[in-house]
Amino acid sequence: MLLSQMTTHDGRRAVVVRNGTEAHEVEGVATTRELALACIEAGQGLAAHLQARRPGPAVDLAAALAEGRVLPPIDHPDPAHLLVTGTGLTHLGSAATRDAMHREGGKADTPDTDSMRMFRMGVEGGRPADGAVGVQPEWFYKGNGDIVAAPGAALNAPAFAQDGGEEPEIAGIYVIGADGTPFRFGFALANEFSDHVMERVNYLYLAHSKLRQASFGPELLVGPLPRDVRGTSRIRRAGEVIFEQPFLSGEDNMSHTIANLEHHHFKYDLFRRPGDVHVHMFGTATLSFAAGLSCQSGDVFEIEAPGFGLPLTNPLRTADPATLLPARARAL
Repeated sequence: MLLSQMTTHDGRRAVVVRNGTEAHEVEGVATTRELALACIEAGQGLAAHLQARRPGPAVDLAAALAEGRVLPPIDHPDPAHLLVTGTGLTHLGSAATRDAMHREGGKADTPDTDSMRMFRMGVEGGRPADGAVGVQPEWFYKGNGDIVAAPGAALNAPAFAQDGGEEPEIAGIYVIGADGTPFRFGFALANEFSDHVMERVNYLYLAHSKLRQASFGPELLVGPLPRDVRGTSRIRRAGEVIFEQPFLSGEDNMSHTIANLEHHHFKYDLFRRPGDVHVHMFGTATLSFAAGLSCQSGDVFEIEAPGFGLPLTNPLRTADPATLLPARARAL
């Protein structure tokens, strides 16, 4: 089962549920967050709750996406209450790219980087037995709901950016219940757009490099994450494919379990505020930057994987450096 949000031709917001090729509106709710909160309040699983609701009009979701009417699969009426975060060095193979970026002068004979040590900690302790707590992963903050680009919309690199590159991965989508309990609503394709040139200067710049836009969707997969996710990441320039590689996710390809990543995010009281929405990105091992590609304004990122519905596409738009203005604070 897949869920999405869209704007109808008459300007309404609608929740769309899709099973196979058939998609229709969900009667009685206008947003997926509203639907999630209704399930939580009723103490019902999403599938059971949807069965009790009357199906609405049929939807051509692909046409709506082409027309720019598909929204992110979840949002919040107050963007400050949607948090976009993520974890890195979580996938088997992800450390090799990061390690090469952070080695002094690119030399292979230098001591292990902190990135490699962090990755090995995950391999050794990121998959604890059921109920146990494993080693905490690398964690980063990307922003709030203001940084989310809708499926099909541009990912904007700011004027001070040194790079704008894709990161194809899976995001967990969560809604916090009235008592502070996190509820996993589903999973979605995500582009955790980052500045890899800035990060390569020094790994302590990683926090800066992550403060960029991101996109996820167009659809949300309801239920557990498949253990072996195999997708494709590609980049088109002037309509031609200039980069295409597989990306892997799911616990069979990860050094941490999803439960361990969730625990180390939601252990903080700050992230259990009732009604908030969390989009938490689980990391990747595939980057065009690692293949030596420098993305350009107008390039189009495409991310797809079987089972996750329509592909996630976003063009890159880079701001003119001449528009960069001083951002210094003024004294009162």
